[in-house]
Amino acid sequence: MSDPRPARVALFMHNLKGGGAERVVLDLAVLFQSAGVQVEVVVGSRKGGLAEDLPDGLVVTELGSQPWRGRLQAFAADRSGFFQLARPVLLPWRTSKTIGYLPGLVDYLRREQPDALLSVLSFGNLVAIWARELAGVSTRIVVSERNTLSLSRIATPSRRRRWRRRYLPGVIERTYPQADAITAVSDGVADDLAEATGLARDKIVTVYNPVVTERLQAGASEALDHPWFQPGETPVILSAGRLHPQKDFEALLRAFAEVRAKRKLRLVILGEGPRSSRLKKLAAELGIADDFDLPGFARNPFAYMARAKLFVLSSRFEGLPGVLIQALACGCNAVSTDCPSGPREILDGGRYGALVPVGDVSALAAAMEGALESPIPAEQLRERAQFFSAERAVARYLELLLPDRVAS
Repeated sequence: MSDPRPARVALFMHNLKGGGAERVVLDLAVLFQSAGVQVEVVVGSRKGGLAEDLPDGLVVTELGSQPWRGRLQAFAADRSGFFQLARPVLLPWRTSKTIGYLPGLVDYLRREQPDALLSVLSFGNLVAIWARELAGVSTRIVVSERNTLSLSRIATPSRRRRWRRRYLPGVIERTYPQADAITAVSDGVADDLAEATGLARDKIVTVYNPVVTERLQAGASEALDHPWFQPGETPVILSAGRLHPQKDFEALLRAFAEVRAKRKLRLVILGEGPRSSRLKKLAAELGIADDFDLPGFARNPFAYMARAKLFVLSSRFEGLPGVLIQALACGCNAVSTDCPSGPREILDGGRYGALVPVGDVSALAAAMEGALESPIPAEQLRERAQFFSAERAVARYLELLLPDRVAS
């Protein structure tokens, strides 16, 4: 006899600050609801730009942080010995921002006992697995790895955070197998996760993000009041992402300066982060300050993408860069670094946009010029983006989260 109750799924993430993972989680919540699933988003903190743009009717539960209690609970849940867990998790102060959510998640699982919980990002995934162990419930746990684990450690600027991440693969290797399913947002992320941790590759399932949604399509057609994107204005090159060393926007500014010396162009980068002042200073040094803008966090980046002449991804590494897919879905030509991982899969080896070596400013500038001179028809780009549609992603996630319900 089939269960008459509606399936209940919780989605767990750190906060609502507006990164790619957070946007995907909110999109999944809406899509799961549309599929008849009862959904609740569970966050450590409600802080962030996305808090002002939550979908109507979406239940969001805030856990709050208890750093020291969380550390003790992590030690109790892992059971591998203090020294095995201390270096990457218990001792570094910054880690407590995530580990501190563990007590709240344990209480939530005991109280609500959802059928399944989907977690994103490495430390959040560990917390989700430990929380079920401590709560003693039967909730199905699915974890999602969203970045290249090996490179995220190398490219992390803080010496303390690099030290912490050096020991993270070992914790992941012994903890992730306790989850009911391990997913990665691209084949590249899955390959890297297996290599970095020793997990069996055939136990990691690739599930592409639900990037192409109705929200994207509606947002692309909305009005945009930025003066540079009005009819008849100078063409704009666009990028978007956290202002962080991973995105290597410095290389983009230098490449833009080379192209700007030959033609009239402007550059806009959407996003927030610690490199804002540094990027503005570099733009002034390169003599492009008058043609460069950092508007900050954009609630609707799709309106920018639909009007930009070219989208450029300059990252050193990624998981599956949703902004690149979003640009294609908006009919915007794109150029990207051939970074691990995601761009090569998205652009089909360069068929739908040029791929250049990471950090090669001259190659990036040349690719930008080539895309401006010989753009790919917008309809071809939109067709490619459909490979990353919401329907595909939701069907696969529900198979993993609710196998009995889906099978029935």
